[in-house]
Amino acid sequence: MATIEETAQAIPILVDEPATKPKLQAEVVEATPSVTRSQINYPHSNLTLEDRHVDELRPLKVGVIGAGLSGVLAGILLPAKVPEIQLTIFEKNEDVGGTWLENQYPGVRCDIPSHVYQATFSPNTQWTEEFAEGKEIWNYWQYQARKYDVYRYIKFNSNIQTAQWDDKSSKWVLQVEDTKSATTSHEEFDFILSAIGRFNAWRLPKYEGIEEYQGHLRHTSNWDSSFDVTGKSVAVIGNGASGIQLVPNIQPLVKRLDHYARSKTWIAGTWVGNERVFGPQPFSSDTLQSFQDPQAYLKYRKEAEGTYWRGIKAMRRESAEVNAMRDDYIGIMKKRLKKKPELLSRLIPDFSPHCRRLTPGPGYLEAITEDNVDYIQTPIRRLTKTGIETIDGHHREVDAIFCATGFNIDFAPPFPIQARGVDLNKAWKPDGEVGYPKTYLGLAAPGFPNLLFVGGPHATGASGTVPHSVENQLTYYAKILRKVSSQGIKSIAPSSKAVDEFIEYADAYFPTTPLTDNCSSWANGGRPGARIHGAWPGSASHQTFIRREPRWEDWEYEYLSPSGNRYAYFGNGRTTRELDPDTDMTRYLTLPSEVDLRNIHESWWQWP
Repeated sequence: MATIEETAQAIPILVDEPATKPKLQAEVVEATPSVTRSQINYPHSNLTLEDRHVDELRPLKVGVIGAGLSGVLAGILLPAKVPEIQLTIFEKNEDVGGTWLENQYPGVRCDIPSHVYQATFSPNTQWTEEFAEGKEIWNYWQYQARKYDVYRYIKFNSNIQTAQWDDKSSKWVLQVEDTKSATTSHEEFDFILSAIGRFNAWRLPKYEGIEEYQGHLRHTSNWDSSFDVTGKSVAVIGNGASGIQLVPNIQPLVKRLDHYARSKTWIAGTWVGNERVFGPQPFSSDTLQSFQDPQAYLKYRKEAEGTYWRGIKAMRRESAEVNAMRDDYIGIMKKRLKKKPELLSRLIPDFSPHCRRLTPGPGYLEAITEDNVDYIQTPIRRLTKTGIETIDGHHREVDAIFCATGFNIDFAPPFPIQARGVDLNKAWKPDGEVGYPKTYLGLAAPGFPNLLFVGGPHATGASGTVPHSVENQLTYYAKILRKVSSQGIKSIAPSSKAVDEFIEYADAYFPTTPLTDNCSSWANGGRPGARIHGAWPGSASHQTFIRREPRWEDWEYEYLSPSGNRYAYFGNGRTTRELDPDTDMTRYLTLPSEVDLRNIHESWWQWP
């Protein structure tokens, strides 16, 4: 075998030779002092070259609706990942934070560990509690918005009234109400990202007589902190996550609590090993001190978050894991209801755990066994001036009614989003022409160009974490925006065929899970038997793998060039970088010790 030196010696070295070079067909020939060019019969192109460099990027105006967790992350990641982006974030409230700003009822906290429910790239090592209260979570996201200067992009007190796609200009037109000045304006954008969240539009129940009630009436997401429940007779309607948190926190204070819980529900004892107890679970000072060691904290964080990627086994219908979980929860509930064991049969559902989102509910079962609590499953007939009447004719007078009755969970946007004769606000409702949120991978809708959803339908898998899922989704959108900005694309939308085939896959997957049991949940829009649209058809790891790289063949494009030629953006055959003498044109060359073959020539921001 030849050595490197021998191989090098065998390579011929090209030098200039005095011999006359053969003339090329199109070479300039100097026959006379005047210069003429030989003519060739070359194919004619109908395309007129654009006098631009291929790496010149088109600035994109991008509007994000909502400044909750998803909107804040959009304000951090998109400017870093999308050159020339012109970003505006619209928020209906006076500050960032979304659900963590709005929900201030007693006992509100996250049932996911604090160190898991945070941005992957910007951890807070000093969470005060293992399961943070809502205020501390809000402070965290507000701090992230300040740390990364997201506030410069946000327009507060801005309520979106309509979003209308204009096919002529290929722009989205937003009608925006300034809720402080009561004025309305119109703004145009190349792209709209809806980041309004799942728990954006709270709703009061539609009971007869609700307008007649003269006591204190509030939804838990519209809590009045000035109202003191001490010594009063109150009613709590609903036993979802908010109701389960509220009841044990006000039960010791009130004279009497009527808890209207129409649906049976599972109460979980733990989230993947993190045992919940009622009240704060603070970190010790020694633990907080240890978290200041970056390596120690990273180890703790990886172990804590890693468990949330392994829970998919419990999503297989009638699996051993599901059956074991059912038996475990029955045991936990029986133990906590020991003061009133007769409640157990009234609580245990006939559907499997995970048909509805599980809630640990520390203190809830103990609270409903107390003597000042009535657990009422008889349906409500109407509200009166002084209280609530059930269908059995029983009337209970109360000083206050707190409605923990959830949110608009059909995922139909709370305002008209219109394109090409279709309004998603109507079409996605159960009685609409589509009847459910019909999307491509939970990312976009057919017939709605340049419209993307963050944290919307099919947003998260049955495992993993919400912040990671949102970051992953925004990274996917950054790739779309870079493609559109750099490749002369006017609009992009998923093909109907790709959407139909995704729905076909989802319809095949979900019946293998407990999500299609006979229960009402936000996954099915509160309608048992309806299509599951509130969860990804697979695990979080499955979702992340699929969303790592866009399937560009699933999208349909319209181009900026009047010719319609997809390659018109190639321009004049040059780049700006090669013309800049200060640009490093050999960035791909590095120290051999720093080479990672998996990443060679793959960094979008670094070329050639």
